[in-house]
Parts: sequence; C-alpha cells; structure tokens
Amino acid sequence: MAVQIVYETHALTTDNEAGISTGGLPGRLSAEGVREALDLGERRRHEDIAAVYTSDLHRSVETARIAFPGGRPPIHQDPRLRECDYGDLNGSPSALVDAERARRIDTPFPGGRSYREVLDATESFLRDLLRHQDGRRVLVIAHTANKWALDCLLTGASLPGLLAAPFAWEPHGWCYTLPTGWGAPPS
Repeated sequence: MAVQIVYETHALTTDNEAGISTGGLPGRLSAEGVREALDLGERRRHEDIAAVYTSDLHRSVETARIAFPGGRPPIHQDPRLRECDYGDLNGSPSALVDAERARRIDTPFPGGRSYREVLDATESFLRDLLRHQDGRRVLVIAHTANKWALDCLLTGASLPGLLAAPFAWEPHGWCYTLPTGWGAPPS
C-alpha cells in the first residue's frame, strides 16, 4: 500500500497578481483566485479523496474551503505545510525574494526560515501522513516551497537546482506516491 498525494498550490492571491512574495503572511485570494479554487473543487470533487491537508496560512485554507464547502472531504490544517517564511522580506517584491533563494537553502531569511527547514517540516508531515492515511488518496494544498520539498523527498530532485530555476506552475496539480515504509531507517 502507499499514499497517493494530489498536490495543488493555493489559488491566486492579490499579492501574486501584484508581484509580491507573501511568505509567512496570511494572504488573500483575488477574484481570479476564487474562480481557481472553485475550479479545483469541480475538478477534484468526484475523485476518491480521503482528506484534504492544507497549510494553516489563510490563502491555503481559503482555497480549500472554497473548493470543498461543507468539509467534504474533511479539511485538516497543518502548520508544517507553511510557505517559507521570508522574515523581514515577507510582503516584498518577488524579484527581491527570488534573488535571495539560493542563499537561503540552509541559512534562514533574516527573521524567517530556510528552505531546509521547510523541507524538514514537510518530511515530518509526510511521516505522519503515511501513518494515518496508508492506502488512501489525499489532496494537499500548500505553497511553492512545499512543492519543492516534495520533489526533493519523493523524486530525488536537488533543492539547489529547484531554487535556481523559475517555479513551473501546473494548473492541474501534481501527483506523488508516498510508498509504504518510506523514510524508515534501514534494517
């Protein structure tokens, strides 16, 4: 058995439209983002999804609640799925934050976190997910940094390589398999 993960980033925010990196701030969906969240719910509504896991930052929670009103499937917020906290650069122009990414793999943004910390938090989330959802399909709604963490943890991608390239958004999400026994220490 394994966990099938359908991964979607939160819908478009007013900051995204303005070229701002929200980071650890809550963020709000734009009118287009609300339409994207409704589309997400429509695309995924008839899939066999056991649960939705979302970052506890407002923009991700808002995406999940619009996509799946009434809590079907159940929606669980998890702070381990938060975007990288850019600290002093939260709410700054994206070009400024993007220029810092490669230097923030292991060294936190001043007043914030490093991408390695996001990877570690995402790994902790995956370990718990495997314990509670083995053999099921789940939807995860989070952020760019968590997508990169999943690529590193589940496909072997290089974190420096991912951070050096522009983010390649996929309007229909990504699928991952979390195999049973993943991350277990060797015997």
